[in-house]
Amino acid sequence: MMDRHVVAGIDGSRPGLAAAEWAAAEAEARGTALRLVHVAPPEPAERPARGTETWRLGAERMVRGAVTEITRRRPDLDVVGEQATGVPAAALAAACGSAGLLVLGTRGLGGFEGLALGSVALELAGRAPCPLVLVPAARTGEEKEPEVVLGIDARRPARAALRFAFETARRRGARLRAVHAWSLPAPYAAPWAPYEVLEEERGAWEDQEVQLLDDALHGWREEYPTVAVLPDVRLFSPAEALVKTSAGAGLVVAGRGGGPGTALGGVPHAVAHHARCPVALVPEA
Repeated sequence: MMDRHVVAGIDGSRPGLAAAEWAAAEAEARGTALRLVHVAPPEPAERPARGTETWRLGAERMVRGAVTEITRRRPDLDVVGEQATGVPAAALAAACGSAGLLVLGTRGLGGFEGLALGSVALELAGRAPCPLVLVPAARTGEEKEPEVVLGIDARRPARAALRFAFETARRRGARLRAVHAWSLPAPYAAPWAPYEVLEEERGAWEDQEVQLLDDALHGWREEYPTVAVLPDVRLFSPAEALVKTSAGAGLVVAGRGGGPGTALGGVPHAVAHHARCPVALVPEA
């Protein structure tokens, strides 16, 4: 999967252009080609509406302009631009059927200020047949650490997300922060619980979680000896832990259970909406 081409969906929006640039850097790092795909809605069955041809030509110029700009910055990268017609989510899912990665802006031209995730991004987050990276609009003056954050359930590690995170960290020469969230046992977790958590009890429980995470990462550390790994055990909900760590990361990686068409689970759904950096959602199937 890792050596197949990268697809980026573009529509001329700021997040879309940021996604195209992110995808270009990733394709260059992988040594693969980049496909920029713009999806236009189908023309009406009756006589084309006034301005349809002008709109189509404008979209073609937008795609050509994106290809030209990326080629100018990365002359050795193989970049092609394509136009498709149809329902955007379905057309992009079809376009990435043979791809190693799909990259989208968090929202497109139809979004509005304050909207975290557009309808196309949200639908593809649950149905894309390959890993999907959601890229927010670039923020000026915001520098990110060269760190990849992986959300991992040490009791049930998602192998596809683990491999994606380790491969990405290896290519970037970045540190991998493996975030495992845990909670207090039920009698202590409720706000009305009459029990006081003793420091030694909490310490013992946390030591168990640290050991679980170390065991889950052991084989992967051996397979990727050049990747610096920082185990990070947090007493938060999984979504809250990942959103908090995203503020200092270049990429957050989260597993997405089930196959194409499966509804997006609570943790990846929350991370996709609230993370402060690009998010990779990796299907396990």
